[in-house]
Amino acid sequence: MRPQPVTDRSPGRSWWRFYGADVSVTCVVLDIGGVLAVTPETGWLPRWESDVGLAVGSTEDRLADVFELGCVGALSEPEVQAAVRAVLPVTDGDLERFWSLLWQDYLGSVNVELFAWFRGLRPRCSTGILSNSFVGAREREQERYGFPQACDVVVYSHEVGVAKPDPEAYALTARRLGACPEQTVLVDDTPVAIDGAHAAGWHAVQFATTEQAIGDVEAYLRDPGGETR
Repeated sequence: MRPQPVTDRSPGRSWWRFYGADVSVTCVVLDIGGVLAVTPETGWLPRWESDVGLAVGSTEDRLADVFELGCVGALSEPEVQAAVRAVLPVTDGDLERFWSLLWQDYLGSVNVELFAWFRGLRPRCSTGILSNSFVGAREREQERYGFPQACDVVVYSHEVGVAKPDPEAYALTARRLGACPEQTVLVDDTPVAIDGAHAAGWHAVQFATTEQAIGDVEAYLRDPGGETR
């Protein structure tokens, strides 16, 4: 049966489906936390809660709505800080320590091997970052890691108002890269983000180890018709 053209006007998308050709993967997009940044569980929050006399586990419940809004930029960083201050019955000193520990945990440490490989992909292919982030993340990650200088596009959920697995997060990233979904592969450590990428027409690699992730992406770059993982 003859392949049907699609109505999507992304560059190159209609012709390859019409003629039944394979499309090469030309864009590699990485997540930050758990992928480009090593962010192991540190247990800082329960310890902080115990130190300040709060019930362990209560802070996440109190702040869930605030942090959800901060993730998509519905609140600015000062507004988030004010909301946290209003909700948590702790001293200014306790709050200062809370934010210091939170950002230390959030930023983690760079995955040196993966970051070096990622920076070296250009000009062989276009590269980008798609991160479910939080207000204030760009400035801190820029200072610590310099991510924007290492790739073509950085998409933070708190700046664009959508987060993975929302289809628009993937579509917006592909548009900024000038690519169609089938030309793009995502590396992420969360199953829901991987499922969202597949639903958006992307290829996807679920991060388990650095060696595995690099090998899987390199296989896509060599094999334009590769199976999604």
